[in-house]
Amino acid sequence: MLPVHVPDTRNVNTLWAGVLVETLVRCGVKRAVVSPGSRSTPLVLACASHPGLETIPVLDERSAAFFALGLAKQALQPVALICTSGTAAANYFPAVIEAQEAGVPLLVLTADRPPELRACASGQTIDQQKLYGDHVNFFHELAVPEATEPRLRYLRQTVGQAIRRTLEPSAGPVHLNVPFRDPLAPLEDEGTTARVAAAIDWGRFFSHLPIRSPGGCYTLPPAIQADVHGAIVIGPAQPGEVGTYISAVAEIARRLGWPVLADALSPARQYLAQIPHLVTTYDIVLRNPAAAERLKPEAVLCLGGWPTSKVLRGWLEASDATVWLVSDRPDNRDGLHLRTQSLTVSLPALAAVVPAALDVNGYQRMWARYEERIRPQLDARFAAENDFFEPKAAWLLAQQLPVATPVFVANSMPVRDVEYVWPAGNRRLRPLCNRGANGIDGTLSTALGTAHATGRATVLLTGDLSLLHDANGFLLGPKFRGALTIVLINNRGGGIFEHLPVAQSEPFFEEYFATPQATDFAALGVAHGVPHVVVRDWAHFTELVQVLPAAGIRVLELRTDRKHDAAARKRWFGELAATLG
Repeated sequence: MLPVHVPDTRNVNTLWAGVLVETLVRCGVKRAVVSPGSRSTPLVLACASHPGLETIPVLDERSAAFFALGLAKQALQPVALICTSGTAAANYFPAVIEAQEAGVPLLVLTADRPPELRACASGQTIDQQKLYGDHVNFFHELAVPEATEPRLRYLRQTVGQAIRRTLEPSAGPVHLNVPFRDPLAPLEDEGTTARVAAAIDWGRFFSHLPIRSPGGCYTLPPAIQADVHGAIVIGPAQPGEVGTYISAVAEIARRLGWPVLADALSPARQYLAQIPHLVTTYDIVLRNPAAAERLKPEAVLCLGGWPTSKVLRGWLEASDATVWLVSDRPDNRDGLHLRTQSLTVSLPALAAVVPAALDVNGYQRMWARYEERIRPQLDARFAAENDFFEPKAAWLLAQQLPVATPVFVANSMPVRDVEYVWPAGNRRLRPLCNRGANGIDGTLSTALGTAHATGRATVLLTGDLSLLHDANGFLLGPKFRGALTIVLINNRGGGIFEHLPVAQSEPFFEEYFATPQATDFAALGVAHGVPHVVVRDWAHFTELVQVLPAAGIRVLELRTDRKHDAAARKRWFGELAATLG
C-alpha cells in the first residue's frame, strides 16, 4: 500500500488540490505537465510538492499539450495536463483531438473562475464548459472547493472515475474543469480547514483507490474476502437475458454466502427459489437505529447500481464500507461517493472468480432473522387492511398477477411502494421502470411501447400526475398492438411531496408542490376509447388483475387519500422497525 501524502491544510484550496493530486497518484498517474498561470496555482503547487509525481513545467500550452501527448503515448498511461483559465485551455484543443483520434489517455485539468465571475467581463474568463465537445471520453466540472468530508469524498471518487475513463472502454482524453475562488496562494485560514482535515483518517480515505499495474490494466478479480460482514446490494436492473442474469446473481450469492438486499426493480425478488439469502424488508429494518448499527457492513458488492431506498443509501453512506460496484457501463454509477471501486465486468465473469465462503456467515444469519421477523408482520398488516392504502396495490400485484407478467412501475411514489412492500416470490414477474433520469415524463408511452414489444399482457402501476403528464400517450391507441392494464393510484396530486420537508411549507405546499388535480379519468378514457373501471374494494381489485385482457388498454382507478396514506406509511414502518428492539 502506498504511503499517504497528507494534503496541505492551510486553506480550502490547498486541501482540495492536495486530495485531487493524491487521487491522481494512487490511480496510477506518474507525470503532470503544467503551464504557468494564476488560477491554476493550487493545482500546480500540489503537483510540484507531491513526491510521487514528476511535474514538468512548459511555457506554451500548445507545446505542453503535445508534449504530454508524447509522454502518454510511450506507455499508454494517463498523463495530467494542467493550465490556467481562459484561452490557455483553448490551446490544448489540437492535442486533445489528436489524443481522441489516436486513443491516447490524457487527463486535462483546466482551472477556472467560480460561477459568479463568469459572463460578467471578468478577466481571463471564457466559457470552458464542454470546451472540447465530443473530442473527449468524458467531461465534468468539479464543484467549487469546500472543506467538508462529503465534498472531499465526491472529489476523490469523481477524479478516480475520470482517470478510469481515460482508459476505458477505450483510451482517450478526459476533461475536468476545476474552478477555484480566492485565495489561490497557500495562505493560512483561521484553522477551519485544518480542523476538518484532522478528523479524517487519510489512510482509510484513500485505501480503496485502484492502483494501476505497469501494464495499465486494473487487477481482476478484486480482493473480495467472503468471510467478512459483507452484503450484496442489487439495484434496479432490466437485463436482456433474465435467465443468465439470475443464474449469475445466484452463483455469486451462493459462493459468498452474503445477504442479498435486492431492489424490487431487479428480477432477483421474483426468483426466490434460485437466489439464496434474499432480504426484502431492509428499508424497514434499517429504520431501527440499533439494528442499523449491528448490521453495519465491512464490505459491499453492488450489482448494477444503488437501490431506490433512501434509508438503505443513507445506511451505506454511514457504514464507510469497502465497496465494489459492478456495471457493464464505463461511466460513474456511484452517486453516494463511497470508498468505491468500479468494476466493468459481466456478472457471469464475476461469478466465476468470487471466492467461496469457508463456513456459514453469521452476518447473513443476522439479516435472515430480521427478515423473518418483519416480513410476516408486514404481510399480516396488509392482509388485514380493508381500506384503500396505496402500498397495498403493489403488495397485491406481486401475488395476484399472472406468472411472468411484465410490470412497468412509474416513478415518484409507485416505485417507492414497490421497493417498500414487494415480497420475494417465484412468479417471474418482469419489473420495468424509467430509472435512468427517474422522471415521470413519458410514463404511459414507455409502458405502451413495452407492452407492444413483449407480446404479453402488461401492467402499468402509476400515480395520477405521472399519467396526466403523458396523457397524449393515449393517442398511440390506434397503433398499439398488445395489452396494457393501467393501475391508477389517484390521490389527486403529487403524493411523494407529502414525504418531504417541504410538506410543512404552508400555505404554498398544496398549490405549488402537491399540485392537486380534479381530472375525470372516466371522461378521459371515453375521449380515447379506453375502458375505465373504478375499483370498489380490494376483492374487486384482485379479481380484475388475476386475469388480464389479451388486447387493448384499460384503466383501473383506485381513489386514495394522499395525506392519510403518507402519514400511514410513516406510522406503519416506524412501528414495525420498533419491534426489533
